[in-house]
Amino acid sequence: MKKFFLSTTVMAIFACLLWATPFTAIKIGLKYTTPLQFAGLRFFISGILILPFIKDLKYKILESKKRWKFVLWVALLQTTLLYGLFYTGISYVPGALGAMLIGAQPLFAAIMAHFMLNNDKMSWQKIMAIILGMTGVCIISLGRSDFVLSTTIPLGVGILILNNIVGSTGNVIVSRDAKNMPPRVLASFSMIIGGACLLLISIPVESPPWHFNFPAEYFISLGWLAMVSAFAITIWFGLLQRPGVKVSNLNTWKFIIPIFGAFLSWSILPGEHPDALSIGGMIVIACSLLLVNYFNRRAINNSSTSQTKTILTKS
Repeated sequence: MKKFFLSTTVMAIFACLLWATPFTAIKIGLKYTTPLQFAGLRFFISGILILPFIKDLKYKILESKKRWKFVLWVALLQTTLLYGLFYTGISYVPGALGAMLIGAQPLFAAIMAHFMLNNDKMSWQKIMAIILGMTGVCIISLGRSDFVLSTTIPLGVGILILNNIVGSTGNVIVSRDAKNMPPRVLASFSMIIGGACLLLISIPVESPPWHFNFPAEYFISLGWLAMVSAFAITIWFGLLQRPGVKVSNLNTWKFIIPIFGAFLSWSILPGEHPDALSIGGMIVIACSLLLVNYFNRRAINNSSTSQTKTILTKS
């Protein structure tokens, strides 16, 4: 049973479930402060929260100093640039369009992995499954009432596409170069550094308030976001470092984030209820995930069969 719950599939689904919860909390937090400051505080606190769970912390800090360039690179890509672009871009586009663009991340992850990794190449089966998943995300998003056009949309689209490229590149770098660095160490140090950079950038760019005389809902939302990031990013970094896990396949699980998000909205928000478009989009996404898993299992079985034949031939 423990092996089942720690499997790549279950852990990926759990991380995506966590990532589906922040949208309401972000809206609450941004009522009282600026995007970059809020994001910076969120990730700085997330990194701090992980520190008590790192064994032999002093030793790990000394070891990490030897790879400080890699940690800094991950911090800038996976925290500072990724969430700086996300918080900025999402403010220029309608929520529905933003959801579609963010939902396209598995496609960008597959493209970046194809060019940056030798063992994660695109195939027509993978392309078909990803396009099917993106179609499901679009169907769900188009059913939302906030899909309207504005003059700021081209800028927002460009920023969110760049956000997808940055996030996908970061995933590939962690998978390829993290080696034996513990996921908690990498997640903690990169979020502390990345969050601090966001806070510093927010000072000249946003001139945010620093008094923090805010109501309880602000601190509750900030605390929840920090905990979500601490858990989800640590899990994701761990999965990216697992032998045999491909960046493109792992990222297809992110297609279920809008599904979880829709269910949470229907359960929590007044006036939100299921509709035909959302249900249809969820079915399409489910089909894409089934296809990905089918092709993965077939590839593994074919690989095992070919290895067995090679062994028999040599013997």
